[in-house]
Amino acid sequence: MSMTDAEVTAITLTEAELDHLVTHAPARGLLAGPGLPPDTSLPTDTGLLTFAPLRTHGLRWPVDATGGPCRLADELRDRLVIGELLNPAGPERESILLDGATGEPTTAYLATPTGAHPFAPSLTTMLRFAAVTEELAGLRGRFASLAGRFGPGAAGEASRRLLALFEEGSDGAVPAYWRAAALIRPLSLVAAPGASGLALEMPGRLLGQEFGHGRVARFEEVDFPATLTHQPTRRFLRETGLPEETVDTELPLSTLTEYYAGEAGDLPAHADHLIRLGPLTPDTTLVLDGRTGAVLTYAEPALHPLNTDISTLAFTLWLLHHERVIDAHVSHELTTTAYDQLAATMLATLTVLDPTGVSPAGSWHYWTELLREEAGGVR
Repeated sequence: MSMTDAEVTAITLTEAELDHLVTHAPARGLLAGPGLPPDTSLPTDTGLLTFAPLRTHGLRWPVDATGGPCRLADELRDRLVIGELLNPAGPERESILLDGATGEPTTAYLATPTGAHPFAPSLTTMLRFAAVTEELAGLRGRFASLAGRFGPGAAGEASRRLLALFEEGSDGAVPAYWRAAALIRPLSLVAAPGASGLALEMPGRLLGQEFGHGRVARFEEVDFPATLTHQPTRRFLRETGLPEETVDTELPLSTLTEYYAGEAGDLPAHADHLIRLGPLTPDTTLVLDGRTGAVLTYAEPALHPLNTDISTLAFTLWLLHHERVIDAHVSHELTTTAYDQLAATMLATLTVLDPTGVSPAGSWHYWTELLREEAGGVR
């Protein structure tokens, strides 16, 4: 393998390294010639894929890449490991495999005996798909005209453009990973950056259109506890509101101190500034810091960050609900055999707009764990 300057040099293989392992002429020519991009050429805002395993280990069979005995699907045994998908769905990454005879890249989890997912017709097409997805993330190239535009219309246009580019390179049969990218990643354009004290500016009718008119709870000044002093949050709850399914509309907004008055148990510090919105799960409560506007979860005795503020909470709820609409009406393949790739794309998209909405492996965060479980097949 030749890599004299890790910052600029592509990852290439020598003819001796390719040997009899890659006999497909175009794939062999790409690996020995232009090569695959080094990690530094893959923007961190998309985090699509990495070829670090190829740079570090060279071509390997899946059984060698697992580091020990494992049960591999028969169709994987003769493919070569060349990279990994950089998704935040969990500690196990999905490997990118190459069929040395046909030049077709696929993806699979090597630690579990599952089959391969189609990824692209060829290495060249795979790199082109990654490049146009990165153009979308940076709103450059073929997506430059969308810079500064936000809302469902802009997201829909971006989705159509990206899907059309994928269809051009796959004769209309877009693999599930890239179809998920075309459907989900443009949704980061739905909400504009905030300009009034919150992270995002949500389109006024977005929640009503998604959850149903009359199913969005809005509040009046008399509804707010005195310790909810964060004015942008008060304004958002008055003017935009939250889906009724998130808010306990049967009870007035109250602080944790008021809600748990008379009950045994240790409340978190400053419980009189933490406003209860409603139950997120039977054991977890959604709360709002009245001073800062931060959104947290409370499961006795611990508080955990959930969202940066009320606007990113609303966007997260919208995104999760919209994904269920996609489940029901758009793509059967994405919601069955390739659901893990859809969930990983959801989590990556959420992270673009709210870094609080994802946690590294090993730490607990509600949205992260929810989507990791979905990516792992627990739905």
